[in-house]
Amino acid sequence: MSDSSRRSARPLDAAGAAAVGPWDLVVIGAGSAGLVAAKSAAVLGARVLLIEAGLFGGECLHTGCVPSKSLIAAAHAAHAARTAARYGVDVDGIRVDFPRVMAHVREAIAAIQPVDSPEALATAGVHTLRGRARFDGDGAVVVDGQRIRFRDALIATGSSPVLPQVAGVETVEVLTNETFWELEELPARLLVVGGGAIGCELAQAMARLGSTVTLVHRGPRLLPREDAAASALVLDALRADGVEVRLQATVTQLRGADGGDPSPRGTARLSTGEEVPFDRMLAALGRRAVTAGLGLDAAGVELDEAGAIAVDAALRTSHPRIRAAGDVTPLPRFTHTAGVFGSTAATNAVLGLSRTADLEVVPRVTFTSPEVGAVGVSPDDARARGFRVLVQEHAEVDRAIAEGETSGRTAIVVDRRGRIRGASIVGPRAGESLAEYTTAMRAGLTATRLATTTHAYPTYSDAGWNAVVGEAQRGLRSGIVARGIRVLAGLHRRRRSRSD
Repeated sequence: MSDSSRRSARPLDAAGAAAVGPWDLVVIGAGSAGLVAAKSAAVLGARVLLIEAGLFGGECLHTGCVPSKSLIAAAHAAHAARTAARYGVDVDGIRVDFPRVMAHVREAIAAIQPVDSPEALATAGVHTLRGRARFDGDGAVVVDGQRIRFRDALIATGSSPVLPQVAGVETVEVLTNETFWELEELPARLLVVGGGAIGCELAQAMARLGSTVTLVHRGPRLLPREDAAASALVLDALRADGVEVRLQATVTQLRGADGGDPSPRGTARLSTGEEVPFDRMLAALGRRAVTAGLGLDAAGVELDEAGAIAVDAALRTSHPRIRAAGDVTPLPRFTHTAGVFGSTAATNAVLGLSRTADLEVVPRVTFTSPEVGAVGVSPDDARARGFRVLVQEHAEVDRAIAEGETSGRTAIVVDRRGRIRGASIVGPRAGESLAEYTTAMRAGLTATRLATTTHAYPTYSDAGWNAVVGEAQRGLRSGIVARGIRVLAGLHRRRRSRSD
């Protein structure tokens, strides 16, 4: 794209967008996938129109990653103050001002929001249009009655939270991660339904801020995607922070406090027979792809059994000129994968390529305390595939001992050739430590290669390094390598003896 074309990019109305076509790429949805896709296509010289019906920045900025991590930061500060005595530091008069906590959350959103604004996108060469798009046959969408033509399109409309389907739900005001941020008062009693990443993060954060929290999860353990050891550590941490965890339980009935309009207060009856009173209830039951109103039938775009847009490895839908990326697809639903896959889809559309999404090396992080970071093959699945698991408990890591954070562990999965095939880390800043193993997997590195790389001391990454050093030393003590070492050592001793 020329400099003059880049400067001419601007926010448009529907009539203005219709007059320009056909666009090289129309992107529907300005969340993480759509934003990165639009910018990637513009860099390649394409004329790009990004259409958004709601807020630019999407779920991550407004109701997901940014607000939740801002809240977690405040909760961590409260917890650190309360537990400072273990370091010999006494902190008196700790008080949580919840309205100020939520003001901090909103300030973080406001500080980041300009990066995703239509004005910033125009600077990057992306035209924007506010409105709701609907496909109109082949090669066009309609916005506000205007028909906008395209050569290729990308759907990135994201997902919405799943609500509980139980008796009496209409009598209770149920919060989701989208409406949770409207809270102005700290709930005295908070009920969280769902033990995945969102449920665990917000349950722990609110407990640390002063709520009495009950978390109800239908499965036998929290964070079911993670290995059992990691889940157990998070369960212990939540209970240590005062969260009442009910496993293998579901909410079977809800009853609002006043019996009239939906009430913020109520009582939940569990499948165990227990009744749990609450002042606010948060449903963290997963997310569902947003496809309603897009006119996908008219475009010939097919959905899978779960209602997400079916895509192949190159992010193509059943329509040859329409692609999809982000939470609207069945692929891993993370902000970072949405961005990467959005870029892949846009590049394929603009350049006519068939680059594929890498689904084997997808890191994920749950931002509880301790954090849980994982990538690749789980330690629980490793042995069934003939892989080894190298484990280092953080109780033996000097940095963890110095900071009194010894309840974590690092587990590295290696295959028969010694290549790193997965990692699971539980501990402070696990997400940062995970990057090393994500890169190692992508590059096909072995544990021995990492063992010979100098690591800074003392850090939490010592845990993984010590684990791979132990693996390298094991290799030196057996097999052909050990025999070769003995031969070399013997030759060297004989040479020294002759010289002496």
